[in-house]
Amino acid sequence: MDLQNTVKEALNALYHHPDDAVRAQADQWLQEFQRTLDAWQVADNLLHDATSNLETLIFCSQTLRSKVQRDFEELPSEAFCPLRDSLNTLLKKFHKGPPKVRTQISIAVAALAVHVPANDWGDGGIVKWLGDEMNIHPEYVPGFLELLTVLPEEVFNYKISARPERRRQFEKELVAQMEVALSILTACLNIAELKEPVLEAFASWLRMRHGLPGSFLASHPLVLTALSSLNSEFLSEAAVNVVSELIHYSTSGNSGGIPVHMPLIQVIVPRVMSLKEQLRDPSKDEEDVKAIARLFADMGDSYIEFIATGSDESILIVHALLEVASHTEYDIASMTFNFWHNLQAKLIRRDSYVSFGSEPSIEAERNRRLHIFRPAYESLVSLVSFRVQYPQDYEDLFREDLKDFKHTRYAVADVLVDAASVLGGDAVLKILYGKLMEAVTNCGNGDQIDGRPTEAALFCIRAISNYVSVSESEVMPQVMAMLPKLPQQPQLLQTVCLTIGAYSKWLDAASSELSLLPSLIDILMSGMGKCEDSAAAAALGFRHICDDCRKKLCGCLDGLFHIYNRAVSGEGLFKLSAEDSLHLVEALCMVITELPPDDAKKALEILCLPVVAPLQEVINLGPETLEKKPARELTVHIDRVAYIFRYLNHPEAVADAVHRLWPIFKAIFDIRAGDMRTMESLCRACKYAVRTSKRFMGITIGSMLEEIQVLYRQHHQPCFLYLSSEVIKIFGSDPSCSSYLKNLIEVLFKQTVCLLTSIKEFTARPDIADDCFLLASRCIRYCPQLFIPSEVFQLLVDCSLTGITVQHREASNSILTFLSDIFDLAKLDKAEQYLSLRDCVIIPRGVCITRILIASLAGALPSSRLETVTYALLALARAYGVHALEWAKACVSLIPLTAVTVVERARFLQAISEAASGVDIKSLMLLIEEMSDVCRRNRNVQEIVQGSLRPLELNIVPAVSQ
Repeated sequence: MDLQNTVKEALNALYHHPDDAVRAQADQWLQEFQRTLDAWQVADNLLHDATSNLETLIFCSQTLRSKVQRDFEELPSEAFCPLRDSLNTLLKKFHKGPPKVRTQISIAVAALAVHVPANDWGDGGIVKWLGDEMNIHPEYVPGFLELLTVLPEEVFNYKISARPERRRQFEKELVAQMEVALSILTACLNIAELKEPVLEAFASWLRMRHGLPGSFLASHPLVLTALSSLNSEFLSEAAVNVVSELIHYSTSGNSGGIPVHMPLIQVIVPRVMSLKEQLRDPSKDEEDVKAIARLFADMGDSYIEFIATGSDESILIVHALLEVASHTEYDIASMTFNFWHNLQAKLIRRDSYVSFGSEPSIEAERNRRLHIFRPAYESLVSLVSFRVQYPQDYEDLFREDLKDFKHTRYAVADVLVDAASVLGGDAVLKILYGKLMEAVTNCGNGDQIDGRPTEAALFCIRAISNYVSVSESEVMPQVMAMLPKLPQQPQLLQTVCLTIGAYSKWLDAASSELSLLPSLIDILMSGMGKCEDSAAAAALGFRHICDDCRKKLCGCLDGLFHIYNRAVSGEGLFKLSAEDSLHLVEALCMVITELPPDDAKKALEILCLPVVAPLQEVINLGPETLEKKPARELTVHIDRVAYIFRYLNHPEAVADAVHRLWPIFKAIFDIRAGDMRTMESLCRACKYAVRTSKRFMGITIGSMLEEIQVLYRQHHQPCFLYLSSEVIKIFGSDPSCSSYLKNLIEVLFKQTVCLLTSIKEFTARPDIADDCFLLASRCIRYCPQLFIPSEVFQLLVDCSLTGITVQHREASNSILTFLSDIFDLAKLDKAEQYLSLRDCVIIPRGVCITRILIASLAGALPSSRLETVTYALLALARAYGVHALEWAKACVSLIPLTAVTVVERARFLQAISEAASGVDIKSLMLLIEEMSDVCRRNRNVQEIVQGSLRPLELNIVPAVSQ
């Protein structure tokens, strides 16, 4: 009683106390109380107590539901019957509400059924038990009906801590009892006020997608009731849900698919098709129209295989879906978008026609279908293109509304791409050009110009750019000629700039007599000076133009340099952000790449000048000035240098530039080594220099690596490790580099393992852990001859075992990948010579590695890491065969049988054994995942498993049978 009163007091404080701190304290106490064993009895008592208020009832019903779902194993086996009877009493007590309490009790009973085999409920399982209760106590039918609704939903509720095998068995039990359940629901149809909940319960059972053939359902009273309800004056939401589930059910592979369910489909389709006229009925409520549209969309998505054949019946469904797509409300029209995408995939993919045999037959059938659906997609283009037009009040939209509008534009663009896939880009372009001409003609003049329709048409034209042929000569010349004449309103100018960039390949292929480029580049310059959005679009357009028209622009470098200098110096009126200016750097690099080597070298010097000069000026002012300079004022220039090294594909010229600029880099390295942001930017520049120049780096690479080694000892910047990774990738196999690379990895790894001595250190320095083990994996792949024989290999293996369970995703994945690479060493060329060295390190640690990996998949790491952990464990088994199986047996034996049964152990060890014998790892993933599910099924089990495996303790060595 004292505890019950404390619960009531805590709830009163939670909901009514004026002090936030007291409310937070009450909330914390209640959460901890819910985890206790006493919570079972206290919650049950308070639910039976007639004096409990609504807040208490809701809390206790949630507590009891949660305890049944997660902590049922806390109870002795003889507790089942008293618990079931108590819940049954509560279900009757609350049969008229409160609804929230009744729902929680219903879910608790359903969860109990997941845990307890059907036989414990009596002959026929819980469904028969429920039917008997409803017959004995008809006055409580509404409450029992909710239980019948939630029962099949719990099959897919993974909050319930049932073992995987029991969950599968529960699903089989419900499938076997489906006819009984439908009989109960049919009997309830006689009670008029229960029609809606009966249909909702029916929809819930259909979601299991198992059990009954279409011939049985086609004439079933529940099906007929749902279908007849579609034509009632007030559309039943429950009926719509049932019909929607029937549509999905009729195509489900689990339930037999279309052939088995054709009688059901023949009943559904005419009834749904009869609703087509209601889509345009102005008297219909919008929610009703949305429900009808949903049914058409469901039919389209589910019967796509049948529709794609192009039969007369299927075209009727397509016309109905066009009707939905034409609806003024976007939320309704967009329901069809998925269908148009899936249909075009069926129409254009060759694998849709393989049953037609020969190539001529396949091509003939493909052309026939494309011809049939051509009018539908032509109509679709006109029906959706207007939806991308900016609303009049666009600038006043709230952030969420603005986000929704942008999503609409992207979705419409995808539909236009689908249409272009079927019709061809040139055909869609002609339709959209008509829209553009209409918009330009009607845009007004003077101060009354409305550029929104023009912008919308151009947006659509841009969306299909990848599907318009580069040889198109009818429409595109007119579009491009029109662009300089359009008003330079910000949104319109932004889309014009993006359209220019999108058609850069077409511009490159256009005849040389058509001198479009100068006028288009002028537009891009105007865009850079108009506003930030148009400047960003213009920079992107400029990059595309320079990429695809680079050969044509080689003779225009002076003009391009003029634009570039204005952009990077900041002295012009351009409104480019630092990030957008990088597009111009990349653009010039692409053009310069086309020049002969000597010309490229001179152009590179000019390109670097405005970028490097500000850095040199800062350095000239002395170390103190360089040290105090804000990082952003340095990185904006260093990032541009990085882009030059990345995109200018003249290795010798870049190597020469790096050599000339090295004194500047070294000065920044020496003074700013403690500044992570500056170092990351500078290391990125060096990485791209190494990647582009490769072996032309010559003496500079030695100076760079010496600098890294010295500075890493002092400052431990993670970026020094990822720069070293790039060096290893390029130079790892070069014998002439062996000496200084060996020294590099030994210095870096020895320093790192001294930093990462505990899981606490891994957690505090995840970036170092991530880059360290990425570098280690690179060493395995590119210089095993230096890495595996060295003493740092063993040090890193031990370090990895300390850090596997770090919660940081990238760090954990890098460690696991490193271990997998070690286990997969045999896959490398000429790996035989390293296997004995590897085994000398791994075999003595095999039990420890296995134990930590099993602990990781059993809950020490989040389930999102499961695939990576599983691969590492199975790769270990594949590499070490019988040894790995014995290690796994020893480790699994540590887990109490209350947490993992003998059968569950055996299934897990079977997967390890099969991996050891060479079975494909992918086929074993499910067995390992099942072990993970067993160990994670609730908090108590997970704590027991982790307490037995103790992944943070490296010195535990379970006995291994010899």
